[in-house]
Amino acid sequence: MKAIWSTVGAAAMLVAVPVAAKTSDSCTVARPADGDLKAFAAAYFSAADDAALDALIECLGDPDPAVRDDFAFALWTQGLRGKHLKPDGLRHAAERLTAILAAPDDKAGFHRPFAALALSEVARADRVEPFLTDAELHALAETGTTYLRGVTDYRGFVAGEGWRHGVAHGADLLMQLSLNPRLTRADADLLLGAIAAQVAPAGSHAYVHGEARRLARPLLFLAKRPDIDDAAWAAWFQALHPSETARWKAPYASAEGLAAVHNSSAFGDAVYVAATESQDPQVRRLAPLAAGLLKALP
Repeated sequence: MKAIWSTVGAAAMLVAVPVAAKTSDSCTVARPADGDLKAFAAAYFSAADDAALDALIECLGDPDPAVRDDFAFALWTQGLRGKHLKPDGLRHAAERLTAILAAPDDKAGFHRPFAALALSEVARADRVEPFLTDAELHALAETGTTYLRGVTDYRGFVAGEGWRHGVAHGADLLMQLSLNPRLTRADADLLLGAIAAQVAPAGSHAYVHGEARRLARPLLFLAKRPDIDDAAWAAWFQALHPSETARWKAPYASAEGLAAVHNSSAFGDAVYVAATESQDPQVRRLAPLAAGLLKALP
């Protein structure tokens, strides 16, 4: 494909990077002809106005995994981790991604989970070099926890379609938030509630794409907080134990019960192994609680 010169920005600033003329029918951001996303990101994001950011965010919902994951999200990561996007651009991106998470998903089901994953990079950018106000950080925590709690599409990897992975992507956003030293205890409690909601969600879906480990990661970082005491952790894990709900009364006699046992076991295993191997005593205190959850399972 013949190379052209990309123009992005309010004044159509010339970006000295040769790009292929078209990426896909639904993604208007042309990819670099030489495949060098790192160099392209520096040029693209430094000149990008709100419209250019919106165009790239739209590519995150592309049905083609080569566009959505290998190009759009890879470029997004290079741009943010390379610190090529200024606070005003990051704020605009956060607003746009938040709006996507608040809306119904596209028919194919890719846009919301990848918006959550892209938003995790915004959260990381604030953790590395803070730019959000305390109110904005709280709003981001609310956005992430509302999304994770509300995930009902549990598809992970589908051959020919690639990843959706809503639970894992939501957990990645919560992980970046859990690492932020400015996160308040009230926000930490929001994160804990959202994680608990997806450890063994209602229905018969059994996690098979590493969701339990991804859910465990923000939990393990939250365990480092000095303001969550042993009693609070004990109560949190106790709430995950089998209850009097229908699926737990005869768990091996229904698909819902089997999924609850499987998902709870996978989560308990993930927390137990990571906490046992940790050198941090704050994290290690989760190991016996995870063991207690595993022993309580039928």
